[in-house]
Amino acid sequence: MPQIRPLPPELVNQIAAGEVIERPASVVKELVENSLDAGAARVEIDIEEGGARLIRVRDDGSGIAADELALAVASHATSKIASFADLERVATLGFRGEALPSIASVSRFALTSRPRAQDTAFRLEVDGGRAQAPRPAPHPPGSSVEVRDLFYNVPARRKFLRAERTEFGHIDELVKTLALARAQVEFRLGHNGRPVRLFKPARDEAAALARVAEVLGPDFPAQSLRVEQRAAGLALSGWVGLPTAARAQPDQQYFFVNGRMVRDRVVAHAVRQAYADVLFHGRHPAFVLFLELDPEAVDVNVHPAKHEVRFREARLVHDFLFRTLHEAIAGTRAGATAPQLAVAPPASASAPAQRSDPWRGQAPLRLGVREAPGDPYAALLGATQAAPAAASPAMPPQPQPQDGAPPPLGFALAQLAGIYILAENAEGLVLVDMHAAHERVTYEKLKAAQACDGIRSQLLLVPLVLAVSEREAAAAEEHAETLAALGLELDRSGPQQVTVRRMPALLDGADAAQLARDVLADLVAHGSSRRLEALQNELLSTMACHGSVRAHRRLTLPEMNALLREMEATERSGQCNHGRPTWTQLSVAELDRLFMRGR
Repeated sequence: MPQIRPLPPELVNQIAAGEVIERPASVVKELVENSLDAGAARVEIDIEEGGARLIRVRDDGSGIAADELALAVASHATSKIASFADLERVATLGFRGEALPSIASVSRFALTSRPRAQDTAFRLEVDGGRAQAPRPAPHPPGSSVEVRDLFYNVPARRKFLRAERTEFGHIDELVKTLALARAQVEFRLGHNGRPVRLFKPARDEAAALARVAEVLGPDFPAQSLRVEQRAAGLALSGWVGLPTAARAQPDQQYFFVNGRMVRDRVVAHAVRQAYADVLFHGRHPAFVLFLELDPEAVDVNVHPAKHEVRFREARLVHDFLFRTLHEAIAGTRAGATAPQLAVAPPASASAPAQRSDPWRGQAPLRLGVREAPGDPYAALLGATQAAPAAASPAMPPQPQPQDGAPPPLGFALAQLAGIYILAENAEGLVLVDMHAAHERVTYEKLKAAQACDGIRSQLLLVPLVLAVSEREAAAAEEHAETLAALGLELDRSGPQQVTVRRMPALLDGADAAQLARDVLADLVAHGSSRRLEALQNELLSTMACHGSVRAHRRLTLPEMNALLREMEATERSGQCNHGRPTWTQLSVAELDRLFMRGR
């Protein structure tokens, strides 16, 4: 065997870079997170050739003192934690002290910085991990980091870079994510000398929602619910898309924990359950959600790229998320309207923005790139603030119409093809799928009746003995009372064995063994299970489908109006049990356009 010996520092950093720096977007993430940790109010990102040639990030943050520049690019040197106690309650985005030395080891790297208390900025250059002495350089308060020729000394990594357009697409998506995380910070993104994104700082909720619209599209605000809830030391805020605005891919799902974008299976499971019976099969909700909790209650030191976290009370977090989102979605009703949030009118693209610019009047920082006259982002000022914004908080029961005003869904006019109800309301024409609407109304009534009567269980003629894992047997013992309340009686009868004695009467004929295994698997993975409730709801949904008015059945006007009134009073009545929409609205203006009236 070869002799054991310590690795050179440059190789150590390159190994770390393999874990932290996957592509140019990874570099941008680490640098911008450093800027945010430094308290920056403005971050500018310049990219050339998709990041392969140049990544430059500059900010107006606190800066780095001249005598600390060399430490900034040293392995495991950081100002963000100093002890294990600090590691247990990390409140910053970065904390490991790996990013800058890792990036500097695989690029031609330069760091220029000036704290506000320092008269002169200093510049430190590193080439392939070898640092030079800092020297004075022009720079306003804040920092600039340049990363040139990424992976130039690691050809095996460089050849795995994708096309310029693909790599910049990842950077663009990352910047949009960061812009959602820190709405109060201004972000500027340019590619090959051309301005691409300008996110102006948001000073109120309307401006924050306008920024969300820039990222998720101008239709999102009007098709979303505002969420805000606090309980048990947890705070959840943000926006969740209506079921009718679900997407084919989970590409508009943004979840932030203490300002950090994460992907977590506990969160994903809670959201999926909250939308369980309102989404069409294969569709995914859109959302932008912010969870705030004590830093000690979440472990962020799980993954080198910090994409994952581990909650110390995962079950509490899961239940809090599920109940908050479930109640918000349940509050939606057919015909409900959303109150509008005012959005500031867009600034003129030709007029410069009236704001304080920390770079104005300072020496240019293009470092060989000539500055264009004026503000190159001025043309984006109008476009980025032009999205309409509307928020929809969880809807209370609709008030009764007053002064002769028509109810939300109006009054029935006729029946079309034995399938659709045509009604007129204050906005124009309402079309209702009568079977889908009645199915939802019946389903919710059955669920309410089941909740009132309680869940009845029946004793198995012969108790069923199952071999399970030790963790599953422990879960059955720990959650025995909860399962019994749902009609499922499981006894731990051995270290790796449980006995099924009772089943919910509503699930008569179901595979008891498979049901018990699925429930225990959920309890082990998520600390809770809604599988029993989901199966019962599935049966109730089937009953509601068969018990609802069928197509081609002729209804009288009073019957149609009665269905409209029940829709307005029923939770989740905008979708049937399978997630299909139950109604749609055509305004008079839309009808006029169809017939080219007024042209």
